[in-house]
Amino acid sequence: MSIRHGLLALLEHGPRYGSQLRTEFESRTGATWPLNVGQVYTTLGRLERDGLVSQEGEDGAGHALYVITDAGRGELRSWFGRPVDRASPPRDELAIKLAMAVGAPGVDIRAVIQAQRHATLRAMQDYTRLKAQALAAVEHVDGTDGDQARDDVAWLLVLEQLIFQTEAEARWLDHSESRLARLSASAARRAGNTPAAASPSPSPSPGPAAGTARTASTSRSARR
Repeated sequence: MSIRHGLLALLEHGPRYGSQLRTEFESRTGATWPLNVGQVYTTLGRLERDGLVSQEGEDGAGHALYVITDAGRGELRSWFGRPVDRASPPRDELAIKLAMAVGAPGVDIRAVIQAQRHATLRAMQDYTRLKAQALAAVEHVDGTDGDQARDDVAWLLVLEQLIFQTEAEARWLDHSESRLARLSASAARRAGNTPAAASPSPSPSPGPAAGTARTASTSRSARR
């Protein structure tokens, strides 16, 4: 997440002070990525150092106001025009956890996957519920309240990204479980043993097929 560019985008609408920028940032993203005032002012200080914003007086309450400079507008236009760089993907805690769980002593990786699947599907359901609320807000917002309409649409886009992200995560978990089962069966065949993954499991936890079915059902609901 680029706090730097997010603040520049907000400042393009006019002078703002720190806590105002924090409030507007969280309003635009539905507080998905909460900020604290310290982060905002630290970022503003760096933007000012780089010549992308400048201080321009105070408001009636004595808050220092920041404005975007021409260089800041150029940087913002460049950011909007650039695809997000995937050359160095962010570290994903879940991917790291599963990578470390493979072969870890005393760790049942299928139980790790199953626990995460339940959490992922709950998150998807929560996001879908919030999406329904956001859609209702977009449809019923007063046409004269442009700021509120803008924030509602922005929040809806964020929610839909989160829904697609959790859908992809659920599919990846199903794939990972299937992959591990195939590798276990292959290793057992090479060793001349009966593959443990092929025997009936005493656990009531649903396997990959059940997880996929739930994911597909929830995904269809989320897209409505």
